[in-house]
Amino acid sequence: MRLELWLGDITAVAADAIVNAANSSLLGGGGVDGAIHRAAGPELLQECRTLGGCPTGEARITRGYRLPARHVLHTVGPRWQGGERGEPELLARCYQSVFALVEAHGLRTVAVPSISTGIYGYPLAQASRIALREIHAALARLPAVEKVTVVLFSPADLEVYRQALADVPGARGGVPG
Repeated sequence: MRLELWLGDITAVAADAIVNAANSSLLGGGGVDGAIHRAAGPELLQECRTLGGCPTGEARITRGYRLPARHVLHTVGPRWQGGERGEPELLARCYQSVFALVEAHGLRTVAVPSISTGIYGYPLAQASRIALREIHAALARLPAVEKVTVVLFSPADLEVYRQALADVPGARGGVPG
């Protein structure tokens, strides 16, 4: 299957790229962002300093350094402010921007976290539907992409994504186990 839901640590995934749910400075932070920076080593921070940040909804690519992934695709998700300030569109744009980089760089395997659902407070059920819709659309458009792994932090998050996957028209995915 080209789409997989996986419970685990995104920094341990061997793929062409992993996605970092970054802040706009790209200079590290908490959650997934901090874990990726720690695992990649100080070279990642050095490269990120040369990028000049990243606006919400866009993405940037760096090398993976000490990670098993060759690249890191940094994207800045929206902070949840009630859903009436363009958050759904901005979150969708994060995934669209990530997959534009996947296509531009000929990447075949990518691991993605649940963007904006940590400290940025995006409701997981809503974010999961947007994420899976955009991933499904990217897979339909990019036949060269062999596998997208959505890496979830907790069993509860995994269950929300499982339920959301059933609601995405035409989407099929697997859950290892």
